[in-house]
Amino acid sequence: MSPADTVVFARTIHTLRPGAPVTAFPVHDGVATADGNHASIRPHIGRGTEVIDLGAATLTPGLIDGHIHPVMGLKLTAGVDLSSVTDLDELITALRGATLTDGWLLGWGLDPNVFDGRPVTHEPLVTAVGPDIPVVITLFDAHSALASPAALRAAGITGPREFAGNAEIVCTDGTPTGHLLELEATELLDGVRPTDSAIERRIRLRDLLTSMATAGLTSGNAMDFEADSGELVAALEDSDDLPMRLRFAPFCMPGTDREQFDHIVDLQRRSGRRWRVDGVKFMIDGTIDGGTAWLEHADAHGESTVPFWPEPAEYREALHYLAAHGVPTVTHAIGDAGIRYALDTLADAAPLASGVRHRIEHIETLPDDLVPRFAELGVVASMQPTHCTLYTRGDQTDNWSVRLGKERADRAFRTRDIRDAGGVLALGSDWPIAPFDPRHILADAQLRRRAGHLEDQPVRADQGLTASMALEGYTSHAARAEGSSTAGWIGVGSRADLTAFAVDPLAAPPDELIEAPVVLTMVDGEPVHRSELMHR
Repeated sequence: MSPADTVVFARTIHTLRPGAPVTAFPVHDGVATADGNHASIRPHIGRGTEVIDLGAATLTPGLIDGHIHPVMGLKLTAGVDLSSVTDLDELITALRGATLTDGWLLGWGLDPNVFDGRPVTHEPLVTAVGPDIPVVITLFDAHSALASPAALRAAGITGPREFAGNAEIVCTDGTPTGHLLELEATELLDGVRPTDSAIERRIRLRDLLTSMATAGLTSGNAMDFEADSGELVAALEDSDDLPMRLRFAPFCMPGTDREQFDHIVDLQRRSGRRWRVDGVKFMIDGTIDGGTAWLEHADAHGESTVPFWPEPAEYREALHYLAAHGVPTVTHAIGDAGIRYALDTLADAAPLASGVRHRIEHIETLPDDLVPRFAELGVVASMQPTHCTLYTRGDQTDNWSVRLGKERADRAFRTRDIRDAGGVLALGSDWPIAPFDPRHILADAQLRRRAGHLEDQPVRADQGLTASMALEGYTSHAARAEGSSTAGWIGVGSRADLTAFAVDPLAAPPDELIEAPVVLTMVDGEPVHRSELMHR
């Protein structure tokens, strides 16, 4: 018997597999080679074996975030964090106290609920800092931005424009209000706003991923592979600074032609030890808050009636072409019409020989007849519980619910119904749209309100997951979505990606889970995070 590289002991180990309880296992070359108890595993300990005794901590398979934007998020989180702002007075105060970057004021995370139903315009930006300072604020959904008159002038934005997709420069009588909807519109500012240097981006990405690993994440599905993504992660890996796995899916936008499809296919060959390109990201609609979702009937503002792809048949053609070439597809679909069209498109898409499943992201308002189709078609439902708990309210007075009306708001984020119907449900954060800490997401998925806020009215409490379902959404179901046979469980042959909690996530009250330290995070059998509790 060859000595193990590492042996892990823990009083409680949730293997997510049937069988006798496990309290110990050895790891060699990043894989668990046996499982059992202290006595049966001790023979695997040699002179060079590292022994990790977690004591009373609870060990689970490594947590996998189903949806993040780690590279794109570097731009989206530039400047002052406005996510805690609750009204326009607070916004004006925050902007007046912000530091300029190369003469620009940048901000992110602004919730449109601060406008309290009024039009989203650059008026409070001008009130805060005057008309001559260029200001760009990325709204919380990352599908829209708010730009001051000076920023619009710098970008040459003087009126409406035509875009390949359903983007818009919002205007009143031909004059821009500062509200820019969807990426094609917001990206008009990229050429003039300040940007980080390559070294600054690398440092910021390293620090971000380290923070994610500290929170217990071992892997993330990165819904972008734009610009310098490959160079950034390769550089981090070469310097042993990549603490978690990343699985990238580059965008396929309206107007993409056959040559670009083939480029996306070619990108699937790019990989490193802990990262790979394995998918393509589509958007069939935008957001309900921005009025760019695709609904079967207009929202309360008369908006959200058209798809992001002006000719949705072109989306279908693109998805089928890439699926036939072995590329796993990911479709952002929020409104009921968008979800229906995406499911119909996937119904006759080519299955993937790799075992990876096609996915639909977000799924915010879901009619009854579509609930069972995820299981029937084998399509993964990838959802973000904190989109529900942070940005909607149980009394339906929030912007999202008001736009939809009661009937459609009552179909909000139907995680439990999808699970009960037999669907695969992968959970995640959509960082930076919502915070990435999985403890909060595991808790909110059960409570249907913000953990730690007992005063909150739950949003559709009947859609709360059990603790086991929530954990599976970050482990076994997330791994099934990726087609991985070695992730999402602990046992002989499983990869040694592990997360250890100071409390048992299946037994602790969700409101307490959010405060419990993550004791250990391990990737490939290597600790990438150890808490101070490990050294006591």
